[in-house]
Amino acid sequence: QVQLVESGGGSVQAGGSLRLSCAASGSIFSINAMGWYRQAPGKQRELVATITSAGSTTYADSVKGRFTISRDNAKNTVYLQMNSLKPEDTAVYYCNADLKRHSILAVQNYWGQGTQVTVSS
Repeated sequence: QVQLVESGGGSVQAGGSLRLSCAASGSIFSINAMGWYRQAPGKQRELVATITSAGSTTYADSVKGRFTISRDNAKNTVYLQMNSLKPEDTAVYYCNADLKRHSILAVQNYWGQGTQVTVSS
């Protein structure tokens, strides 16, 4: 069994900062890419940022220069530092990971349960 558990969400005023964390646990052999997605009310889930096991990153244009994704491979944890937050960043943020379990050779995709981020103006 594998779990992705997010933490760090909350409410903040525009211009503020939050740091999200997502820890993967369970029978994990290796983790490839990890990422953050978000879904605002009435909208589709969208990519925010991804990071490979080697540390290569990608960002949505809307968050470039404000958000930073990082990971600690020893802890199977990915982070999202969010600065200069805007009301339009309000959404449920989901952690995502491509990983291999000890008992299964194929790469499988997993999602966390989501954490709410609310930015007020």
